[in-house]
Amino acid sequence: MPAFVPDLPVLLAFAVATLVLAITPGPDMALQLSRAINYGRAHGMAAMFGALTGILVHTTLVALGISVLIIAAPPLFLALKIAGAVYLIWLAWQAVVHGGGLRIAAAAIKLPTLKQSFATGLGINLLNPKVVLFFVTFLPQFVEAHDPMATGKLFALGVEFVLVSLPIGLLIVYAAEWLAAAFKRSRWIERALNWGFAAVFASFAAIILTAQAKH
Repeated sequence: MPAFVPDLPVLLAFAVATLVLAITPGPDMALQLSRAINYGRAHGMAAMFGALTGILVHTTLVALGISVLIIAAPPLFLALKIAGAVYLIWLAWQAVVHGGGLRIAAAAIKLPTLKQSFATGLGINLLNPKVVLFFVTFLPQFVEAHDPMATGKLFALGVEFVLVSLPIGLLIVYAAEWLAAAFKRSRWIERALNWGFAAVFASFAAIILTAQAKH
């Protein structure tokens, strides 16, 4: 296996976290459902690919920035990981207390183009400070300080995030009407997904905080 690819346990752990994040209600899911229901599956997929492109942009910026931080100031990188663990705990708490807030938007009077649906999906990721903060604090949990292959591993994790999210996004778009009706009919479905989100990220936070406490 190439040196820039994380170890299998890391890949599996990250895949689980990505899967939970992908199925948890949020702005991306709401947009994809709204576009698919109001304008057709092509628009839902355009919004999905826009969101995934935004993820790759975030991954690139985080990978380059964190790599510089590892080389220039390992103690600051360690502080970032600890801060990230605390942030993950806060995200878990928010998911349990406030939920995802899934809202299906109504159709606009003017039909958007596929490029506009793509741009909207891209913009939701690039301009959402919560997404920026999430990636800045979450990705470092899966690399070690002083790792010379940190940049490559962060890129690999970003690609893995997209690959795991892609089939979930396609399923969401193709089942848009059923999913929207299910969320409206049974609020417990959304709550269950949010509790799953909270459990996974709280566990990652606990692991990193426990590991740092042993040093």
